[in-house]
Amino acid sequence: MTTLVFGHKSPDTDSTGSPLIWAWYLRDVHGVDAKAVLLGEPNTEAAFMLRRWSLEKPEIISTVAPGTPVVIVDTNNPAELPAGINDCDIKAIIDHHKLVGGLETKGPIHIVMEPLACTATIMYKSIGKDMARMPEAIKGAMLSCILSDTLEFRSPTTTAEDKAIAEALAKDLGIDIPAYAAELFAAKSDVSAFSEAELLRMDSKEYTVAGKELRVSVLETTSPRMVLDRKDALMAAMPGVAAEDGADQVLLFVVDILNEKATLLVPNDLVKQMAEASFGCSVSGDTVVLPGVMSRKKQIIPALKL
Repeated sequence: MTTLVFGHKSPDTDSTGSPLIWAWYLRDVHGVDAKAVLLGEPNTEAAFMLRRWSLEKPEIISTVAPGTPVVIVDTNNPAELPAGINDCDIKAIIDHHKLVGGLETKGPIHIVMEPLACTATIMYKSIGKDMARMPEAIKGAMLSCILSDTLEFRSPTTTAEDKAIAEALAKDLGIDIPAYAAELFAAKSDVSAFSEAELLRMDSKEYTVAGKELRVSVLETTSPRMVLDRKDALMAAMPGVAAEDGADQVLLFVVDILNEKATLLVPNDLVKQMAEASFGCSVSGDTVVLPGVMSRKKQIIPALKL
């Protein structure tokens, strides 16, 4: 039976590229019948990566049959995975997020979790000497994942290993990192074709904070005005998205990559209270600027409280 390799729902660049990387490794190095799949449409940056490196977009699936062998990458959170994930035969988990709990396996499995900025960085280390066999397109995907997750080394999640590996890949590929990162971020920033509901779900994760079910959405962009000009429409769409997704509230952080700050939309008193309690700020309007806030994983989620 084919082993499916996939990341989280609402796939970003790392959750699109890392399944391709690991499926290649399983197939070409270990002889395992493996296939990369996605749990949703890739975002604009991930779609750019696929085009840039002439990689075929993986099949998009919504369910996985019981007993299917799977490898989970870039998440270990059941809420970000297909509903029947515990009925699958989970073979491995490769991730760089905190351990959430809730996954069950048929037996002992291979788990690699490291405090690095990107799943692809972990994969580079795991693949080791077999990196010499990796096709250029897969290396390009790996570089894209690291530059995306580190925001070209601006994110506080960036480690010396992420940076060194990205630089080694770029040298091997003959890629100028600042120029290529600018292309990636430009692709990520063009959200003109998406509805407000799509934007709110594009890069979002579910969390429970102080008894409130939250959809915490982050839009990383070099053109924050493109998103903030739609502020009123985005806030108007939040209750509908929250209701459809079983959440109490949607939080939207617009991360300005170049100026290294985030703007949180504040549609109501609940978000105002949460912003002031979490970030020590004073909110007087329907937005609040949070200087230096770049990372949902390291700076937003750990801070959230009421």
